[in-house]
Amino acid sequence: MSPWDAPSVQWVKRQFSQSPFEPTRRVWPTGVRLVVMVVLFILVTGLAAGTRSMAGDDPVLSLLFGAATAAIALTVYAAAVRFLEQRPVSELDAADTVPGLRRGTLVGLGLFVATLALIALFGGYGTKGGVSVGGAFTVLGLTAGVAVVEEILFRGIVFRFVEQLTGTWGALAVSGVLFGALHLVNSGATVWGALAIAMEAGLMLGAAYAATRTLWLPIGLHLGWNFALSGIFGVTVSGNEDTPTGLLRGVLSGPTAITGGGFGPEASIFAILVCAVPAVMFLRSARRQGRVYTRSGLRSGGTRTLS
Repeated sequence: MSPWDAPSVQWVKRQFSQSPFEPTRRVWPTGVRLVVMVVLFILVTGLAAGTRSMAGDDPVLSLLFGAATAAIALTVYAAAVRFLEQRPVSELDAADTVPGLRRGTLVGLGLFVATLALIALFGGYGTKGGVSVGGAFTVLGLTAGVAVVEEILFRGIVFRFVEQLTGTWGALAVSGVLFGALHLVNSGATVWGALAIAMEAGLMLGAAYAATRTLWLPIGLHLGWNFALSGIFGVTVSGNEDTPTGLLRGVLSGPTAITGGGFGPEASIFAILVCAVPAVMFLRSARRQGRVYTRSGLRSGGTRTLS
């Protein structure tokens, strides 16, 4: 028997299948499903943190554990959606995987390069020491796991369920604020840094999901941004001073408003301005496609009302 025919592999394939299926149980209320899935992914986040700690600065282990974390998170989410919501997991349609990740990663890389270029233009960025290819791979593994887990939690769970309760604008606000607040636990966190994350990343990633209704694009954006930030240019990610050193060892100097200070470039005014551009574009696209919903439209049983 081929390994691809093993029962476990077939079970995983079924979780991501887009084929319609007959519901076998009652769908729980939105608030109950939200709580259950948030608790479930808090556990997954704990697992991810444990594997990151085990991998340390080893690039091979980091890549392996990062890939494993991403695979576990995606499979757990897909199984939970099918069980709790009795529907195919359309937001993880395999047909969108490669184009969504490719587009998102390239855009995320480009956005951070533009941000750092502006910081460097004002004399805020430099490097010291040599390069570390192993460090870049270590950060890539770490970033892959983080991007998948956080996007599932904040866009796949929080955004989706809050949208059902409040509409799209409420979901953007709540998921963005909570995403920013998450980064307050980092060792070098600041209130301004958390607010900046909420405005630039929380809003942009939520808008990307609203425009496409797929998680692959936000995952790619998150991956590309974070990898460029630490994996290539070697600067602090969201006040997390324990992030492994990437390809370069970056040094920030100058006014905090320009460089982001100890929190890193994500607290720079340039990061907010740069990320505002795609956020507005995604929201305009969502409105054109009728994907900005009101609370009443989402609760009307099929007809979704453009707000």
